[in-house]
Amino acid sequence: MKTTAVYFSPTGNTKKSVEAMARTLDAEFQAVDLTVPQGKDGEAPAQLQFSGEDLVIIGMPVYGGRLPALAVRRLSGIRGDQTPCVLVVTYGNRHYDDALVELQDLCEARGFVVKGAAALVGRHTYGEIQVGRPDAADLEADAAFIRKAAAGNGLSVPIPGSRPYQKQPLERGQFAPLTSEACTGCGLCRKNCPAGAIGPDFQVDAQKCISCFRCIRICPAGAKHMDTEDYRSFAQMFTQKLAQRQENEYFL
Repeated sequence: MKTTAVYFSPTGNTKKSVEAMARTLDAEFQAVDLTVPQGKDGEAPAQLQFSGEDLVIIGMPVYGGRLPALAVRRLSGIRGDQTPCVLVVTYGNRHYDDALVELQDLCEARGFVVKGAAALVGRHTYGEIQVGRPDAADLEADAAFIRKAAAGNGLSVPIPGSRPYQKQPLERGQFAPLTSEACTGCGLCRKNCPAGAIGPDFQVDAQKCISCFRCIRICPAGAKHMDTEDYRSFAQMFTQKLAQRQENEYFL
């Protein structure tokens, strides 16, 4: 059985977890990264068809209790034919709310059969929350889970969440990164922005930005930042609020 890892992962948490799971099953797994826009219009979804002989691990981050609307659109070209899949959502230590059940609904509607699901904690985009996660213990537990899911007959427990979903999906974020005079114009941020929110002048369009902070994480000059009083105050409050470690949840 060929294993494929499919993910939307602006800051790398989802990629790290999903690829580690895939590697546990298949050293030669295929990776399909939906994070960066493809095609001339920037929104052309990947067109992939899987069969019943494949196993697909599908990972998405949680934004405000739902899957990012942008990520859902990118997933629209992925189809299965009674294809076994394992679902993964990653969240920043608050809660995943309806995101995992939303991913289940999307994948089942596209021809996938869910064999297992996981809600995994990773470093939050904002503040200093669960820095270093997923850690070695997380990845070890993930590996044990994926082995059981792949060998099992299918999902035997309900995935937590509400139908209808309790929150609206987020089309744009709360904070749009700023650009300092340290910017060298290298273009790395613009090339790698999931939302295509960075213009030719390397400024961030707040109407498009999803506040993933990918540009802040990857800027080699440290020119992208969120150094404002409003953000600092929010990040400090949020860091304190989410200080207690949450554990991963697995469903088989």
